[in-house]
Amino acid sequence: MNPFADLSKEVNHLLTTLAGQEVWGPITTYTPFIILILLLVLALVFAAKRQLSLVPKNRFVGAVELFVDFTRTDVGYGVLGPSAKKHMPFLLTLFTFILLSNLVGIIPGSKAATGTMGVTVALALISFVYFTYCGIKHHGLGHYLLSLTPSGLKPFPLAAFIWLLEFVSMMLRLLTLSVRLFANMFAGHILLGALAILATLFITPLFASFSPEALGLAGGGVMWVVLLTLLYSVELLVACIQAFVFTLLSSVYIMLATSEH
Repeated sequence: MNPFADLSKEVNHLLTTLAGQEVWGPITTYTPFIILILLLVLALVFAAKRQLSLVPKNRFVGAVELFVDFTRTDVGYGVLGPSAKKHMPFLLTLFTFILLSNLVGIIPGSKAATGTMGVTVALALISFVYFTYCGIKHHGLGHYLLSLTPSGLKPFPLAAFIWLLEFVSMMLRLLTLSVRLFANMFAGHILLGALAILATLFITPLFASFSPEALGLAGGGVMWVVLLTLLYSVELLVACIQAFVFTLLSSVYIMLATSEH
């Protein structure tokens, strides 16, 4: 009776499940959860809009206003200053979508949209296009491209080299934004899944046949359940932090794109 004998097979199955499977054409097992998150975002927006008042009348509206105020203060005005107002719809939508995706993804049996590289790359691309557009709109295309290097930098070969480094660094923001979010969420799902598998493998023998050995294994299973519960608490925190970090970095990139060099 060795619970570790089937661990490798179960973990491989877990990795296959997390990778997602193609259902039909571009539709994968992650697609329904992406649609679910979009519907949740829309439902929250319309529900909050219908109940808005000068003084919040219930906890739902109070919680929404607290969330919006946190995003406005810490992500918007804290980075962008007075210009944050025009960027708040984008930042708030981004923050809400990623946060809900992360939170829904840690519910047993569900999938996190942010747990697949395709979605995190798409989110990073949206952020990249937005802050690049803001930079071009603010400076003009030519001045925006020239602003990648400090003004007055000489000689020309050095300025060209620095410009190339800054351009590559700007393009790498796509990679850093997408990989950071995906890696943190995907790794968390693997850990949660692995602990759940271990708990199941240790406890299941007790239901098959009652024996001192099976009882001892079940005791070990309880330990895995405790660790799983603790990790769930950590994952809740990680889900919130990663949504905040992605949105905060997007705000920083908007600030860099629109600032005067």
